[in-house]
Amino acid sequence: MTDLPTEMRAIDPGETGGPEVMQVVTRPVPQAGPGEVLIEIHAAGVNRPDVLQRMGLYPMPPGITSIMGLEVSGRIAALGEGVTHFTIGDPVCALVPGGGYAEYVNAPAGSVLPVPDGIDMIDAAGLPESYFTVWSNLFERGAAKDGETVLVHGGTSGIGTTAIQLCNAFDVKVFVTAGSDGKCDAARQVGADLAINYRTEDFVERVKAAAPGGVDVVLDMVGGDYVPRNIECLGEDGRHVSIAMQRGAAAEVSILAVMAKRLRLTGSFLRPRPAAFKALVARSLHETVWPEFAAGKLSALTDRVYPLEQAADAHRRMEAGDHVGKILLKIR
Repeated sequence: MTDLPTEMRAIDPGETGGPEVMQVVTRPVPQAGPGEVLIEIHAAGVNRPDVLQRMGLYPMPPGITSIMGLEVSGRIAALGEGVTHFTIGDPVCALVPGGGYAEYVNAPAGSVLPVPDGIDMIDAAGLPESYFTVWSNLFERGAAKDGETVLVHGGTSGIGTTAIQLCNAFDVKVFVTAGSDGKCDAARQVGADLAINYRTEDFVERVKAAAPGGVDVVLDMVGGDYVPRNIECLGEDGRHVSIAMQRGAAAEVSILAVMAKRLRLTGSFLRPRPAAFKALVARSLHETVWPEFAAGKLSALTDRVYPLEQAADAHRRMEAGDHVGKILLKIR
């Protein structure tokens, strides 16, 4: 792509606060550095870390742009030095450390993937963050495998719906929790084997009734007082993987239960991991997961698409928690 513009539209709040701080501003178009590609963005995913960043609760790693957004879809607009495996114009989706709410973004080449076969360019923007997170935590760190049973909280979130689909594709039984009967119905439609309304039911009791020996893995976005309850749900040699802490970072855990059931407690943040790690995850996704889109076992689940100018409304929907699947911003 030639004759790139020098300026672009972007969401780059000058202060923290509510959704209203997100207004479209003009920023310089970045230039691809060594090992990077410049992507002309078609759409960007909206994620909970974006909300936390806007509120001043999720500081950016050093050297990262203050423009919001962690995942995009679009076309390659320029190649940085040393990048040889992409061509200008290639349709791609990418995990980026920041800068996604804009018309152009630089992405580490290792975190860029082709748009999967059969997936719309706009919908593809909602794939990277959830698929990198779920694959690296539930299937690699948590070692979920064929024939096992997992429990995933937030069953209708982007993470939750991605986990359901991946479990279905790889023959893993999946239980989820959600905050209403309607959301539980939606989770079952996506493919959950069991959906529990945590507002009206005790998820520990429901899990124990459905899996008397306990589940093999818990993927937890809640933290706090959910952690000891998750441990109750785990069976022998179970794995507990923490990826967020919506109910707090502190938890009281019975070491006796950990020892008696030989449990493994682990977790991770994705955003601060080095580019080399993300490149390894991308390679695994490309080789193992992306073919499942072509096979019809996976799809992009988009909740709602907003124009960039309505980014504030997209954040309000995220905060309301009414979405099923991914919320996206359409850039062009």
